Amino acid sequence: MYRFLLTPRWLALHVVVLLVIPAFVFLGRWQFGRFEERSTSSHQITANLSAAPVPVERLTTPGGGVPAQDRYRTVTVTGTFDAANQLLVRRRTQDSMVGFYVLTPLKTAGGQGVLVNRGWVKAGATADALPEVPPPSTDEVTVTGRLQSSETEESTGIKNRQGLPTGQILLINTETVGRGLPYGLLGGYVDLIAQSPKAAAAPAPVPAPDVGGGGGLNLAYGVQWWLFIAVAVGGWVLLIRREAADLRAEAAEKDRETAEPVDA
Repeated sequence: MYRFLLTPRWLALHVVVLLVIPAFVFLGRWQFGRFEERSTSSHQITANLSAAPVPVERLTTPGGGVPAQDRYRTVTVTGTFDAANQLLVRRRTQDSMVGFYVLTPLKTAGGQGVLVNRGWVKAGATADALPEVPPPSTDEVTVTGRLQSSETEESTGIKNRQGLPTGQILLINTETVGRGLPYGLLGGYVDLIAQSPKAAAAPAPVPAPDVGGGGGLNLAYGVQWWLFIAVAVGGWVLLIRREAADLRAEAAEKDRETAEPVDA
C-alpha cells in the first residue's frame, strides 16, 4: 500500500521535507541566540543607564577604547570647550528629521581632551547651507553624559568618505578626530545629558537609547521557525495518509466492481 512513497514525485517531496527541517532548526536556533544576546545587552544597558555617574577617566584612557560593558555608563568630566575645533557630524536623524550632531572637544585641566556630543541641530535650509549651532560655553563646565564607543563603518553601517565640507565628518571616531588636535583624546566620546553651569542655548540633547523588548521579537521568530517544523512534518504525514486512503478507496472500489455478478 505504501510503495507509492518510492515514486519520483514522493521521493522529491521527502527530499524537500528533509532539507526544510534542518534549515528551520538552524533558523530557530539563530533567532534564539539573537534573543539571548539582545536580552543580555538590554540588561547591561539598563544597568549602565541607572548606575551612578563616575569620572570619565575611570573608564577610558588616552588612545584607548571603551569596553562594550561600559557603553552608556554615566560619566562626568570637567574642562573647557574647544570651540575652534568643533565639528558637525552629518546625516544624523532625530525626531524623524535629518540634521547634525555637534561634536565639541572638552579640554581638561590635565591637558587631555574628551569628545562631547553636545546634541542635535536640524539641517540648514539647503544642502549647502550650514545649520544654526548654539555656541558652547566659554567658561569651565562640568559635563554629565553617556559614554559611547568610537564609531566605525562596521559598527554603524555608515560609509565614510573624503571630500566633505570643512568642519564636517560622518563618523565620531576618536583616532581620526584626534589627528587634528594639539592634545590627546580619551577613547570614545560622551553624549551630553547636562552641564553645569547650564548653557544659555544648546543643541537638542541626544535621547537615551530605546532598550525595547530585549530581543522579544527574536524569541517570537525562533518559536515561529520551530512551529514551521511541526507544520512541515504534520503536512508531510497528512499527505501520506491521504494518499494511502485514496489508494485504499480505489482498491476497494475495484474489488466491488470485480465482485458484482455480470448480467446474462
